Amino acid sequence: MQIATLHKPIDVEGLDDKELVTLARSGGESAIRVLIKRNNQRLFRAARAVVRNDAEAEDVVQEAYVKAFTRLDSFKGDAAFSTWLTRIALNEALGRIRRRRPADNIEDLETKAAADGGRVVMFPTSLTPPDADAETGRSQARELLEDAIDELPQIFRVVFILRDVEELSVEETASQLSLRPETVKTRLFRARRLMRSAIERRLSAGFAELFPFNGWRCENMAERVVDRLRGA
Repeated sequence: MQIATLHKPIDVEGLDDKELVTLARSGGESAIRVLIKRNNQRLFRAARAVVRNDAEAEDVVQEAYVKAFTRLDSFKGDAAFSTWLTRIALNEALGRIRRRRPADNIEDLETKAAADGGRVVMFPTSLTPPDADAETGRSQARELLEDAIDELPQIFRVVFILRDVEELSVEETASQLSLRPETVKTRLFRARRLMRSAIERRLSAGFAELFPFNGWRCENMAERVVDRLRGA
């Protein structure tokens, strides 16, 4: 694909995807950059849901962009450009998984998930509360959720990412994954149930540590009581 430099400046940031694709077909570098920025997060999340590795997910996204922008003529506009891109990224990611495990297919994954009982996700065991500021707390909470999502069976994980993280509709998710809407709903229900079960287990394990009255607080109380008794 030949990248062109536009002689007359255009505010590409304000263009919609259809207009940007038109410019990209002519090799408009600025249009390509905007399309990439608009779709980076969704593509990365979708790829990451499949390969479960940040570096490989980035490779998948890069490869998806290269394939897309060198084959723009195959984009007919029947679906949104972001939908078309996401499908390319998912195919690339799934292709890598299949090359690593050539015997696995979607039916195998379904069987494994069922045999495993849809294995309940386990969170990290540390119950030490964060001592840093709220941002650190949010970061740790995000890491806990990411770890939990990573442990979901793949058939549930991808649906969960597209529906609850990327907030695609049931129909859009079904289209992306070549599934029936009913299947998407079923898998999302199971994914949410697994996540909820994991969170409940995580919280219940920490109930015994709520409102601790130990250390200096306990010692100080003892001293105060003894002092009172001495004065009685």
